[in-house]
Amino acid sequence: MLAYLRIFAVNHQKISSLHINNMCCCKRRASLKKSELHVLFGRNYSSLPGLIGNDIKSLHSVINPPIAKIRNIGIMAHIDAGKTTTTERILYYSGYTRSLGDVDDGDTVTDFMAQERERGITIQSAAVTFDWKGYRINLIDTPGHVDFTLEVERCLRVLDGAVAVFDASAGVEAQTLTVWRQADKHKIPRICFLNKMDKTGASFNYAVESIKEKLKAKPLLLQLPIGEAKTFKGVVDIVNKEKLLWNSNSDDGKDFERKPLLETSDTELFKKTIEARNTLIEQLQTAIHRVTVAQVAVPVLCGSALKNKGVQPLLDAITMYLPSPEERNYEFLQWYKGDLCALAFKVLHDKQRGPVVFMRIYSGMLKPQLAIHNINGNCTERISRLLLPFADQHVEIPSLTAGNIALTVGLKQTATGDTIVSSKSSALAAARQAKREGEKKHKQNREADRLLLAGVEIPEPVFFCTIEPPSVAKQPDLDRALKCLQREDPSLKVRLDPDSGQTILCGMGELHIEIIHDRIKREYGLETYLGPLQVAYRETILNSVRATDTLDRILGDKRHLVTVELEARPTEKPSVVPVIEYGESVSEDLLKASQEAIENGIHSACLQGPLLGSPIQDVVITLHSLVIHPGTSTTMISACVSRCVQKALKKADKQVLEPLMNLEVTVIREYLSPVLADLAQRRGNIQEIQTRQDNKVVIAFVPLAEIMGYSTVLRTLTSGSATFAIELSTYQAMNPQDQRTLLTRRSGSSMF
Repeated sequence: MLAYLRIFAVNHQKISSLHINNMCCCKRRASLKKSELHVLFGRNYSSLPGLIGNDIKSLHSVINPPIAKIRNIGIMAHIDAGKTTTTERILYYSGYTRSLGDVDDGDTVTDFMAQERERGITIQSAAVTFDWKGYRINLIDTPGHVDFTLEVERCLRVLDGAVAVFDASAGVEAQTLTVWRQADKHKIPRICFLNKMDKTGASFNYAVESIKEKLKAKPLLLQLPIGEAKTFKGVVDIVNKEKLLWNSNSDDGKDFERKPLLETSDTELFKKTIEARNTLIEQLQTAIHRVTVAQVAVPVLCGSALKNKGVQPLLDAITMYLPSPEERNYEFLQWYKGDLCALAFKVLHDKQRGPVVFMRIYSGMLKPQLAIHNINGNCTERISRLLLPFADQHVEIPSLTAGNIALTVGLKQTATGDTIVSSKSSALAAARQAKREGEKKHKQNREADRLLLAGVEIPEPVFFCTIEPPSVAKQPDLDRALKCLQREDPSLKVRLDPDSGQTILCGMGELHIEIIHDRIKREYGLETYLGPLQVAYRETILNSVRATDTLDRILGDKRHLVTVELEARPTEKPSVVPVIEYGESVSEDLLKASQEAIENGIHSACLQGPLLGSPIQDVVITLHSLVIHPGTSTTMISACVSRCVQKALKKADKQVLEPLMNLEVTVIREYLSPVLADLAQRRGNIQEIQTRQDNKVVIAFVPLAEIMGYSTVLRTLTSGSATFAIELSTYQAMNPQDQRTLLTRRSGSSMF
């Protein structure tokens, strides 16, 4: 074993080909059966975690470090705040990489998709495992663009802590608020890193104040900057009263100097440090850790990832102040008593391996060839291989324990959000335990709900378009590609238009659909054609109506007869799915036998409204009467109920609902007037105009239909100086004139 480990513990100064030679040598000399490690090397990577330089550790400690030494963290922020650059520096200083990647050069570790490297943005979250001063860190770099919010959501679900990266010149921005709210929902402790302190306009005080005011968080200042913008050269460690100064002649920022902060050397800086330290004095490391984990406050650090300043102290703060998996309180763990419980939070499709499923292990252990039970899918599958994630490089391992993030190969049915346990009997035992606990606490949750870990909320798409293969013969290939992409990305919806027979692609934004189109071409070799991009409207009703319908058919020697009477009315509270109620005259026995068929019929009818064929929302369907002839199939019951609901919806007064976007435009003062005039023409409703340093920030509500292609117009209006961010706010009723115009324009469309 020791000889085997020595082979892997090569000095990180040696070239990567030596790693490959050692792998071959290892396979010839050692017979470790299932403990054998397989490493796939690409870019200039260093040794495996735990094997930096000549540091020899046991195989178990390399793969499964003590749970108290594990940190599962995410990097989250507004687009262009410097998340990926910060991640690159973290990987470099930890010894995981031997060269500094750059977003502009397209050679970063975590942005490994071709589309990411071309655009310089993060699209898919990437997981990386590395060690820092005896701690195992599983780090996930997430997107900042609003079209890929789901990527952030599904990763935050499995993290124990996060680093929120801010542009020090901008402070809290639109997408910062979104990801912060997501972290609040999952109760994730956070550290704040004020990045880009070297940027023109950078202001430490402004950024801290924006965290207080906009995020309603309590900042704990652990550092102060030494200089700002062009004069930024280091930070003051308030806790230890030390100056951390980076050598301006250093290319990579690895070397920095710690100096005691003396009153004689810098009176003003010393005074500020003492003031900040007095505020912090009762909240030193243990206490800082405690309040961070309890989410009472957020530690604030600063630096410049691009200029290689401030990243090493950030790594120290991650290990000192963010929680280990065992410090997070998960109620469901008591039901499994150490048995396997894991959550599948992401699926990727690999051409060689097939579906690769990312899993967070909450209890128990995963091993290759292990049979697992999927509670959501009610199916049993077998894991063929187990991997540690290194962005697009993976290491095959013999086992992985609780607290870790793993990649599994061989699971054909598992999807994002599925709960994984060791067996069906384990799930039943946990259900019984959960039921007993629920009765003690007077909770009335269903057993299935108690067992399922909270998955990921999939947002509804706001754009759609037709997608056509190059020929009819290629339609099966397109269907397969879309099926794989949907499994990877649950926010991508695909449906078949019943009238035209065309395939409809539904996504979260223009960029989202553009990326999907590009991936189909590059990864699946299909030159597809997209129709015009259209807004995903919804429909509702304005009054209460009743309808009756009878379906009477003879199929073979059987008569199928159903009579339905129901009522459709508007809801008092917003509801994306129809609210279903049953009248007193509907017997319980009839309901037991037919409830699933009834509700399938109602949901089916509400998928396409009578005006545009858009989904119906904010309706209550009350079933008053149901008469079923003996022997009538459930399919016929569903069909009759669906037809009756459609009849009621057609009789009612109808309303189109359009997606309303929350728009934030950052613009210099001289271009404010043309931006406001343009928004007025787009039916924009200005909510507020804020001042951010030398810029103006316009916050407005604008219908989605009015801001398609807005980036090009804004670039022209402001000579390329303005930026904007949008996210879905709500669906609102269109005014009668706009609705008539829309219906007239759509009346000849083949899509409806």
